[in-house]
Parts: sequence; C-alpha cells; structure tokens
Amino acid sequence: MRAVVQDAFGGPEVLRLKEVARPKPLPTEVLVRVHAAGVNPVDWKTRAGSGMAGVLGQPPFVLGWDVSGVVEAVGFGVTTLAVGDEVYGMPWFPRSAGGYAEYVAAPARQFARKPASVDHVHAAAVPLAALTAWQAVVDTAQVQRGQRVLITAAAGGVGHFAVQFARHLGAHVVATASAARHPWLKELGADETVDYSTTRFEDVIRDVDVVIELVGDTHDGSSTRSLKVLRPGGLLVAVPEGVSPELAQAAEAAGVRVTPFLVEPDGAALTTIAGLIDAGEVAVEVEQTFPLDQAGAAHARGEAGRTRGKLVLTTAN
Repeated sequence: MRAVVQDAFGGPEVLRLKEVARPKPLPTEVLVRVHAAGVNPVDWKTRAGSGMAGVLGQPPFVLGWDVSGVVEAVGFGVTTLAVGDEVYGMPWFPRSAGGYAEYVAAPARQFARKPASVDHVHAAAVPLAALTAWQAVVDTAQVQRGQRVLITAAAGGVGHFAVQFARHLGAHVVATASAARHPWLKELGADETVDYSTTRFEDVIRDVDVVIELVGDTHDGSSTRSLKVLRPGGLLVAVPEGVSPELAQAAEAAGVRVTPFLVEPDGAALTTIAGLIDAGEVAVEVEQTFPLDQAGAAHARGEAGRTRGKLVLTTAN
C-alpha cells in the first residue's frame, strides 16, 4: 500500500510517499481501507520533533490519527462491525496509527459508523478534533445549561466543534477568533465573539465558568490570561500545552481550577457525535483537501495558521 513516511524529524519536506506493507488485523481489530485522513496540529508538531514524538520515538514512522473509510477485513472476535461498513475513528492515539496511508488496522471499538449525512472527507475531519472538544467540554468540564464558556481559537478544528457542543448543552458561548470568522461562529452558536487581533479577551470578558483553552501560554500567554476571566472556582481546561507549575500556582492564587488534557480514542462518543451531525445539530468545516502525495503541502498550510475548520488528505480509494 501507499503511505506517507518520514525518515527524520524536520519540515514538511521530510514527508514522502512510499510503498509499505499493508497491516493485518489482529483479533478484535478491523482493517480499514482509508478514503480520507484528517490533518491536525499534533501531526506537524510530531513531524518536527515535538507533539507525540516522545511517544512514537525516532522515525521512520507514518503520521496521522484521523481516518474515514470502509472496513476491508475483521479479526477474530469482532462483532460490532462487518466488512463493507463505512467507519471513522481516531485509533491508537497517542500511539502510532499510521493514518496517512491507504489502510489502517486498529481495535474495532476505536471506530464508529461514520455519519451517514457526510462524505468521507468531512467524516475524516471529525474524530481527533471533535473528540478533543467533546471530552474537554462534556467529560472534563461537564458544562451545564446556563454556564458561561470561553473558547479560544474557536475557528479552528477543535474550536468550531467546542462551540457547537457547548451550545448544544445550553451554555452561553464566548469565542475568540479573527473578525472575519465572527459571522460564521455565530451561525455555529457563539453568543459573543472577541477579535483576538485587536482586543485582549481578558479586558472585555468576565465571570466565565469554563475556559476551553486551545492556544497555550507560548502564544501570548493565553492560558495565564484566561485565569483572569474565570469566576471563583471556575475551570480552565488547558488543551495544547498542559499545565506548567507556574500556571498551576497562578490558578491556585486566583482561586480557580486548572487541568491538563489529552484526548483518548472513544468509539462510543464518536457514535453520539455522528448522531448529532446527522441530526443537523453539528456542522463539519473542511477548508481544503490535498491528495496523499501532497501531505507536506497540507502541513505547510496548517502551520501557516488561521485555518477555518480542518485540512484533509484524500487517498483516491
């Protein structure tokens, strides 16, 4: 099969298309013929030597965790899926899944049937970003109706799902993004928007119950600044960079809570999310697609920033 392999850490140019062995499903696993693979910030961070590089180890390896495709074969013991099922998933994260390839083998229960109302390209844009948003908003923060929720970087892959999930739960949603994205974010359910390029959100937002922080302190101290908008006892979910000792100390001094976060595979949650998409409750935004052999170009586009929604690779399967 064809796969995008990297033999060294570096820039987008280290990604190259290569023929590799097709995986075989073990018991409880399925082999999925990949139609499309999502591209996420963790992908280009890992490619460069950070992100999940500490988990994957030294190259060579195949990046990618978001996939949508068709079940090609099932291992012994699989009862939830069958050959021919259209599925999507975020298998193995943070271990290597090899999603930038024509086939992926992984545990059946890390997949779910893809939303019937969208194609494989849009389905592949969902798993990692939507599971991150779902597990942060629903499982970790346990957002309740009427709470005030601030979502930074709201126009990105995770952010645009977080806005919709918080709205679905009945929260009052405040979103930061460039001004050009504000009308779209309000369509998705944001009640208030802040243009981060002209306004510091902590100057205009107060009494927030939950912050879903998707930027991090290395970008203008966004996590630390978020502490200022929380009500006493409020919660900061620090997604991209975790919680430094300094951030933890600042949170304690401010009388608020802070937690690190890392997404996990969850086929059951993907089934719920697929239902919301098919019901028209949640929209999936794909800015651009790239063929598999242009994975480097997709990374370069993602690293340039200001992407609306997701970037996706297609395999032509």
